[in-house]
Amino acid sequence: MNEPQLSIGIMYQPEIIFRLNERYLLAPNGVPFEKLQKVNYRDGKIWLNDEMTDEEELLFEPVRYHEASFELNDVTIGIKFHWERKEDQVFKGSLKIIIENEKLTAINILPLEDYLVSVISSEMSATSSPELLKAHAITSRSWLLAQTIKSNDLQNSGKFYQTISETPEEFIRWYDREDHLNFDVCGDDHCQRYQGITRQSTKLVEQAVEETRGMLLMDGENVCDARFSKSCGGISETFENVWEPEVHSYLQAIVDNPETPEGFDTDLTNEKAAEKWIRNAPPAFCNTRDKEVLSQVLNDYDQETKDFYRWSLTYQQADLAELIARKSGKDFGAILDLIPVERGKSGRLKKIKIVGSKLTLTIGKELEIRKILSESHLYSSAFVVDKLNITDGIPGEFILTGAGWGHGVGLCQIGAAMMGAKGYKYEEILLHYFKGATISKEY
Repeated sequence: MNEPQLSIGIMYQPEIIFRLNERYLLAPNGVPFEKLQKVNYRDGKIWLNDEMTDEEELLFEPVRYHEASFELNDVTIGIKFHWERKEDQVFKGSLKIIIENEKLTAINILPLEDYLVSVISSEMSATSSPELLKAHAITSRSWLLAQTIKSNDLQNSGKFYQTISETPEEFIRWYDREDHLNFDVCGDDHCQRYQGITRQSTKLVEQAVEETRGMLLMDGENVCDARFSKSCGGISETFENVWEPEVHSYLQAIVDNPETPEGFDTDLTNEKAAEKWIRNAPPAFCNTRDKEVLSQVLNDYDQETKDFYRWSLTYQQADLAELIARKSGKDFGAILDLIPVERGKSGRLKKIKIVGSKLTLTIGKELEIRKILSESHLYSSAFVVDKLNITDGIPGEFILTGAGWGHGVGLCQIGAAMMGAKGYKYEEILLHYFKGATISKEY
């Protein structure tokens, strides 16, 4: 296996302004371009600097790869998350502009290992411990190659990838990265957070990527679909409870602690066990307020989230009813109850029944629940509900008490950071979260 070239979708706008900080050549004729450029989508065509082109795509390739970079203006990061914002971003490699959904898509093309240096610096602070950085490099590299293999297999099979199941009583949907057909992955949290060389990397990150070059988590002869999230909340979730119903032996429910916490039933598919677990804070690697460790994992905007291991959110009746109607597109009337129907092994809800005065509907999976019950995304779907100020059967207030941050599958970033701080080696960190996997150098 040779080092792959990756294509990453960065931004999607009718107009894209960018700066070429060195000389780039426009394929296929090698016309040189430098400095500030503007592309528009008008009348079904790509316009470059207010001149119409007949090209379906534009590809700008650097003359000197290592010295060159380009800057994209107003890239949206954290799309539909609570901290969504715009920023200018700088990238190595080539820039491709394509037409997609009557807009322009900017795509960055570069070698996998250079992409990883950025991902590790974007997903967490470049000051993280060396063992955490190595563990994350192998996890991210494995996930990426598994996704490209999966995408190619899907396209070659010609099968329609079904992610929605709907009946009058139930709406179930899961979200993965299969909606990206024209590039390998996107640059936002939907795939892996990638922000080019905008955030300065360090020698430690570069060293961690170089020392693990070509190393992958393997399940037999297959590359592991190695997932990760910020905080598992004490127990990690299984793949099939979040995405398609496919069991991966290396993505199982793992207690994020050297031993099972005393006094707790860790089968959180059981409602009583889940409620006790979520309302308390059992010991876990990711149960930490160690600012030094958290600053290693969390970039500045991530640190705006203070409570991730256990959190609480309060909704007034009118606000919750309006939110659910707007996010679901259905009028439930007054919200009478939010009833857990089915939980995964980390306590994350796979299905919840929303009982309204006009409509009752069960929804899932975990991200659909998080989207409908929040302006952006709930921190996780591992939560319990308290109803207060009930008048004529209608609660005036709902309190959601929850655990963890993210889907909880695979590597728990905060837990892994704490393991690194406690002296665990990267192999131990990986094999804690990916039970039964092996680590192999494949290129």
